[in-house]
Amino acid sequence: MALGSFFGAILSAFVSEPLGRRASLLFSAFFWIIGSIIQASVQNRTQLCLGRVISGFGVGFGSSVAPIYGSELAARKIRGLIGGLFQFSVTLGILVMFYVGYGLGKIPGYSSFRLAWGLQIVPGFLLLLGCLFIPESPRWLAKHGHWEDCELIVAQIQAKGNREDPDVMIEISEIKEQILLDEKSKTFSYLDLLSKKYFLRTVTSAFAQIWQQLTGMNVMMYYIRYIFEMAGYEGDANLVASSIQYVLFAVGTAFILPFIDRFGRRPLLMFGAAAMMGLQFAVGGILAVYSKPIEGLEGDETVTIKIPPENKSAAKGLIACCYLFVVSFSFSWGTVIWGYCSEVNGSNEARAKMVSVSTASNWLFNFALALFVPPSFSNISWKTYFIFGAFCGAMGIHVYLAFPETKGKRLEELGQIWDEKVPAWKSASYVPYVPTVGSEVESEPEKEKAEVDHVENSNEY
Repeated sequence: MALGSFFGAILSAFVSEPLGRRASLLFSAFFWIIGSIIQASVQNRTQLCLGRVISGFGVGFGSSVAPIYGSELAARKIRGLIGGLFQFSVTLGILVMFYVGYGLGKIPGYSSFRLAWGLQIVPGFLLLLGCLFIPESPRWLAKHGHWEDCELIVAQIQAKGNREDPDVMIEISEIKEQILLDEKSKTFSYLDLLSKKYFLRTVTSAFAQIWQQLTGMNVMMYYIRYIFEMAGYEGDANLVASSIQYVLFAVGTAFILPFIDRFGRRPLLMFGAAAMMGLQFAVGGILAVYSKPIEGLEGDETVTIKIPPENKSAAKGLIACCYLFVVSFSFSWGTVIWGYCSEVNGSNEARAKMVSVSTASNWLFNFALALFVPPSFSNISWKTYFIFGAFCGAMGIHVYLAFPETKGKRLEELGQIWDEKVPAWKSASYVPYVPTVGSEVESEPEKEKAEVDHVENSNEY
């Protein structure tokens, strides 16, 4: 499924750019439903893999386009909240399906897994139906010349339909300036993401998603059963203990949503990286000190160590660290990244392709880690957690040095941060150049003079 999502994310821009964000979400729902039908009617492993790839293709479309749609539609004051809602929906879906799968697992026979896979059709159908009632992205409309619709949607979202509202007029002016500047450039391609202007933006956007995978969170989610087996939990006790993690994930994500636009993206990401680094090392350290080698558990060669029953406090400490890790992730890299990648590039012409690349990077590393972790557990056991701990430390440094703050900034303002090469650690206090409300794009000499005056008058400089 992750491999299918990789290809879906890469190809999403070829639909979202010419046909719109809504059309891409419809594609996402369609492929998800078809894949779910194939899985529910599975007769052999080949058919199952085919169904997973097709559903994954739909997920790739949705996970690439939905954050773009949210960032382009949302008012800047709540854009972090809207981006976080994407992740909250993911965590809520994981939680619901865990308990649905747990309950259906009690049904004897083939109907248990067929029903579980068949139920996937329901959210796919709801997405398909819901897309018929949502507006198109105003920035996509502007890019394709539908200015009247663009202004109407921005006014409805930001000022209850008042087109004379100052925030609405400034946003429309900035969209118009950016669109007219983009029209002067050549047709934008994936290769342009590697140009001098966009290279750092592309690297930042892609690494935001790569680092999210390298936190080790999906190891905790996909392989939590192994961890609890190492701690001595088996059978239903293992599954119930595992489910607490999913509850914490959903609750933690919901809790932080109102604070994303208050705290900012950089502080949350750096705090999360530091906390997760410490907890990964703690998990590895507990297993290194208290676990004993075993010859696999109930035929599972992946589990090669186990904490003896007499060390109950160590087992509880291990589980506590896992729970705290999940909470730390939900407060930071889980909730912030999806919205951040769709807003940080600051360019209408590059946004769809850049987000598709970053989302594809997420799914590619998701796929790679799914293959890497089981043999890693088998061969180096607890040292696996030290590897992920080192990654968490590296990502914290990367955020400080290279991830600009996006809180409270219009999407077009972020392009100015990149163009003026503002250091990431100074980006939060950056004062952008704002075009005159209602004006057309200035001539190049006038614009250059305005930008020079802006730089000279900025306290930051």
